[in-house]
Amino acid sequence: MADLEERATVVASDPRPAGAEVVVRPRRAADLADCVRVLGDVHAADGYPADWPDRPAAWLTPDGLLAAWIAESDGRLAGHVGLARSAPGDLAPVLWSHRTGGPPELATVIGRLYVAPTARGHLIGARLLDCAVAHARALGLHPVLDVLATDAAALALYRRLGWTHLGSGDQRWASGRTVTVHCFAAPRG
Repeated sequence: MADLEERATVVASDPRPAGAEVVVRPRRAADLADCVRVLGDVHAADGYPADWPDRPAAWLTPDGLLAAWIAESDGRLAGHVGLARSAPGDLAPVLWSHRTGGPPELATVIGRLYVAPTARGHLIGARLLDCAVAHARALGLHPVLDVLATDAAALALYRRLGWTHLGSGDQRWASGRTVTVHCFAAPRG
């Protein structure tokens, strides 16, 4: 498991050129500029994040961040995920606590997950999730997440990977907008 946390190299088993591989590794400070650039591409293609942050690098490094990883494919940034302690107003840890009886502090939130539009279809999102889940479990925490009700592709991914739907609710964002989110817990490992 420690090997997965530090560096996961997976040779793609998809129709990519011979020798192409995806590497998932801990994010470094030097990666942030590329992370913001790819996040901009994702925002233009998909509208994620729904509200573009004033300071995208800071948005990728929220208070309570425990760890973050990037995926690289052919030497280019292909995706990102973060793992953080829950923040005030996070619904997923509360719903997880109600369902399991465990204290919400034992839940940790997976977020800031995105895959470059040009890198999709190669299980990169699933690989990033696996890395975050393994790290959360190594810390003795249970991973949860929330997703906008309008994000059909993300909802399909979590369901396909066996995540448990905990419930749904409205969240009021700092922008003043209220959105509906669906909350999920990682499959038991």
